[in-house]
Amino acid sequence: MLTLAAPPADFVENPFPYYDALLREAPVSAQPDGSFLLSRHADLSAIYRDVDLYKSDKKAAFAPKFGAGSPLFEHHTTSLVFNDPPLHTRVRRIMTSALTPKALRRMEPGLIATVDALLEALPQAPDLIEDFAASIPIQVIGNLLDVPMAERGPLRDWSLAILGALEPTLTEAQLSRGHQAVTAFKAYLQDLIDRRRAAPGDPETDVLTRLIQGDDSGQLSEIELIQNCIFILNAGHETTTNLIGNGLALLHDHPSQREKLISDPTLIDGAIEEVLRFRSPNQFGNRETTQDVSLGGHSIPKGTNLHLCIGAANRDPEVFEDPARFDITRQPNRHLAFASGPHVCVGLTLARMEGRIAVARFLRRFPDYAITRRVQGGRIRFRGYASLHAQV
Repeated sequence: MLTLAAPPADFVENPFPYYDALLREAPVSAQPDGSFLLSRHADLSAIYRDVDLYKSDKKAAFAPKFGAGSPLFEHHTTSLVFNDPPLHTRVRRIMTSALTPKALRRMEPGLIATVDALLEALPQAPDLIEDFAASIPIQVIGNLLDVPMAERGPLRDWSLAILGALEPTLTEAQLSRGHQAVTAFKAYLQDLIDRRRAAPGDPETDVLTRLIQGDDSGQLSEIELIQNCIFILNAGHETTTNLIGNGLALLHDHPSQREKLISDPTLIDGAIEEVLRFRSPNQFGNRETTQDVSLGGHSIPKGTNLHLCIGAANRDPEVFEDPARFDITRQPNRHLAFASGPHVCVGLTLARMEGRIAVARFLRRFPDYAITRRVQGGRIRFRGYASLHAQV
């Protein structure tokens, strides 16, 4: 059965047969290191909702992985995603207040302009990742924090290095790159924060100013502030890039679905949901048990790390009819691409808006595009393309 620390050679290229086997044969699968791999939709949904039995805090797991006190340890144990209340509650409330429907409506014209400018500049044989998909979230999140345009160049490489360190196993080179990226990112953000304190922005539109000022519950410490700015820039970057790239690849590979969407552009919302289900940008989540629990006939002790296989849960035949079929009209579509419960992705509405506008406007301009070469991103946790060469 699948071992995340030593997966089969073809797993990164095509994990889905392995996911199907997990669902059939071992939906709760013990791993050699004492952790468990879970793949059933019902189990993941229940775990996401139960913050008493399952915690997000990863200090115990990350200390041996990154080194206690190291840059990566500090980041991944301080950012929103690997924290529980009260820090999670305070930071999430501030972020949510900056991503209201009103705020998103205000952002939409700028997003459309960004997408259209990228499409206008595309060469005849573009890399749809480098030249299009990866540029959109960097600009959107950069705008949210009001990062000066001329200073956005290093953000993508820092993000890839830091998120890459969440893979199940790391080389020394990957670990070193991750530590260096956190250190460089922190130094840059400290300078940006100092400048913003000297000249605050409008907290209605500038999330960094809002985070600096805090709210009625108090202010973030300097480390909490810096690390959660890194989290915002990272969380909205690679996953949204993957959503757009995966969407363009899937529509290319399923021409009948592409034609259906071109014929009826109102199907775009359902198309984005199906991309999120069929090729979830984030394939795995994690929780740790706070008490002894029983799952799928296994007795799992307190303090056990659980790998939540989102990519498999989104193919669970108990929830999705004919789950291996890509169907942009699928209803209902209760995928877990954004997790669920109190930790549901804070930026899910923004990510959907970016995906909807990017894919719809690309199709309208280049309905006959052809993908000529593709390179997988090489990740287990995050699924997307490193490059996606095309003719437009």
